[in-house]
Amino acid sequence: MKIKISPSLMCMDLLRFKEQLTFLDSHADFLHIDIMDGHYVPNLTLSPFFMENVAKVSKLPMDCHLMTTDPWMWVPIMAKAGAGFISPQAETINAIAFRIIAKIRELGCRPGVVLNPSTPLDTLRHYIHLVDKITIMTVDPGYAGQPFIEEMLEKISEAKRLREERGLNFLIEIDGSCNKRTYARLAAAGADVFIVGTSGLFHNHEDITEAWKIMTADIKAALGAAA
Repeated sequence: MKIKISPSLMCMDLLRFKEQLTFLDSHADFLHIDIMDGHYVPNLTLSPFFMENVAKVSKLPMDCHLMTTDPWMWVPIMAKAGAGFISPQAETINAIAFRIIAKIRELGCRPGVVLNPSTPLDTLRHYIHLVDKITIMTVDPGYAGQPFIEEMLEKISEAKRLREERGLNFLIEIDGSCNKRTYARLAAAGADVFIVGTSGLFHNHEDITEAWKIMTADIKAALGAAA
C-alpha cells in the first residue's frame, strides 16, 4: 500500500521557506494549502500571494482547501495562483455543488471536497462521482494541533466501501492529527493520502531531512501494523 503525502504548509517554518520547499518538492506528492477567510473559521492562514511564491520553488500540485464562506469567489483566484486541486467544504457548496465542480474543472484544476467531522458522507451522494478527492477532517477545522476524533475511522471505512461499490476512483485524504499514533488505524480504514503537519512532520526535527526520515519510518512501521 502506497500512502501519498501532502505536507500542510501552514505548519512549515516560514523562516526556512525555500529550504523546506526545495526538499519537499522531491519527496512529497502534494502540497496542502489552507485558505481561511476569518469567517468560516476564526483564523487567517495562507494566500494566493503565498501560492505564487510556492510555485517559484516547487512543481508539486498545490491542493487548496477552501475554508471560506464564499468558495465561488475563491475558485478562480486559486486557479490563477496555480492550484492543482481545489477542495471547498461540502457545507459551503451544497446549493451550487454541480456548478462549482464544473467550474473547477473548466479552470484546469481537479475538484475535491472536504467534510467536517459532523457532516455525514451521504451529503455527497449525488455528486461524489464528480470529484477526484474526498478529504475527511478528523479534527474540527480552523487550527492545527487538535486531538484526533476517533469516530472518523468509521467515515473513512464508509468512503472506501462506497468507492468500491460504485466503482469510483476518488482519493481518500485525511486532514487532522496524521501522526505515528494514528497512521496504522487510518491506513487500515482506507486512507490514501495523509496531510501531515506539526505532529506528523514539522515538529519531528528542526531539519526537514531528518523530520522526513522520522515520518517515513513511522509510516512504514504503521503500514506493517495495518497489513
